[in-house]
Amino acid sequence: MLARNPDPHAETLTRCCDYACVTGLIHDYGLLIVFLAIALETSGLPLPGETALVIAAVAASQGKYSIEWVIVVATLAAIVGDNVGYWLGRKLGRGFLQRYEFVRRFSDRILPPTERFFSRHGGKAIFLARWFSGFRI
Repeated sequence: MLARNPDPHAETLTRCCDYACVTGLIHDYGLLIVFLAIALETSGLPLPGETALVIAAVAASQGKYSIEWVIVVATLAAIVGDNVGYWLGRKLGRGFLQRYEFVRRFSDRILPPTERFFSRHGGKAIFLARWFSGFRI
């Protein structure tokens, strides 16, 4: 019988997913990962930004990062993400929701009651939603 050549991509994937590689990535790029997770989450994608921040805070308590840098990175990421989310909504907004049929059917059904709710309770809803991660998106 002939020996099978192993898939070279499988070895690369296995090597990349081992514990040492993952911890090395976190050690080398941890604050960048925290920045991206928080920025993308606050811009509207359902990502675990708070989880990334907690992990970075624990790493800072163990001396792997400076807590000051964790705070700076998290603050900047939240500001950038909020502004990107606002900009996307402002520029794309209703036009994006009406462009594609599968989204239009959803938006035609959901937007009218949502707009009525926000015309009555908009400020309160936005303020309170910032404190509950599931409501931000």
